[in-house]
Amino acid sequence: MTTILAAAVESAHAESSIPPVAVGLLAFAGLMGLLFVTYAFRSVGTRHQGE
Repeated sequence: MTTILAAAVESAHAESSIPPVAVGLLAFAGLMGLLFVTYAFRSVGTRHQGE
């Protein structure tokens, strides 16, 4: 049982092929994209108030 747990921990600790800085930049770019989409729809609720 201990051997199985040790093998599971060892395999879960594998290196990623993407460097951490790239992961951070991808996350930042994705969040900025979502921000721009949200900003683009900022006035949709006020367009149809008079109807």
